[in-house]
Amino acid sequence: MAQRYVRVQNTEGIIYYGLLQLDLNVQLLDAPPWLQGQPTDLKLAPDSYQILAPCSPSKIVAVGKNYADHAAEMGTKVPEEPLIFLKPPTCIIPSETEIQYPKVTQRVDYEGELALVIGELATKCTPQTAQTKIWGYTIANDVTARDLQKSDGQWTRAKGFDTFCPLGPWIVRELSPGARLQTFLNDDLTPVQSACIDQMVFSPEIIVAYITQVMTLLPGDIILTGTPLGVGPLHFGDRVRVEIEGIGRLENTVVASK
Repeated sequence: MAQRYVRVQNTEGIIYYGLLQLDLNVQLLDAPPWLQGQPTDLKLAPDSYQILAPCSPSKIVAVGKNYADHAAEMGTKVPEEPLIFLKPPTCIIPSETEIQYPKVTQRVDYEGELALVIGELATKCTPQTAQTKIWGYTIANDVTARDLQKSDGQWTRAKGFDTFCPLGPWIVRELSPGARLQTFLNDDLTPVQSACIDQMVFSPEIIVAYITQVMTLLPGDIILTGTPLGVGPLHFGDRVRVEIEGIGRLENTVVASK
């Protein structure tokens, strides 16, 4: 099994980065792993921590319509270059927590996605250089208020509500190019989304290179790489699970906004 890098909070509220071991102990690091954090002699037992989202980025840059079948289901053509937008870091929540359904929307959709974790400052990169800036991989759900996305004409509100970016549960360093992404609702064994990540229109290194022509990426920043065919609505009480081979599963429950 690949090493799983986690961000956890102990019972005293202190946040650490660490390595999740097979026995579910967490070996603590002395810094975020992409900042050369090294293992320490300290460990947290399974009952003494809570898993948080695996990083705390300065920004989340996302890509729209990056699978041809998804672009078609949205009634649009594949963009000629990556279609990027921002989600605020305040919308991040960890796995096993609640997506809050805002009162101002009538349609909230799931969008299972592969997320990239940037490991070092990146600006004006070539695709070759961009690949070296990708430190690892995790799972995201780009939750979207679909009706507001259509009515607003731009995506900030629809994509930016608190809890609209479940992320995690951990980061891995390596991922097969043909890894399968699948999204499941409740106890249904048939996925509502299923695609291999190599079906992306723009590959991860192309996406990162493109973004860095616009803005500087900082260590720990998150890039969402787009969702495949099969997006659909969430309802109160739903459990939505996004799985990516070689990483794991991200699972969250939908509740009414508090």
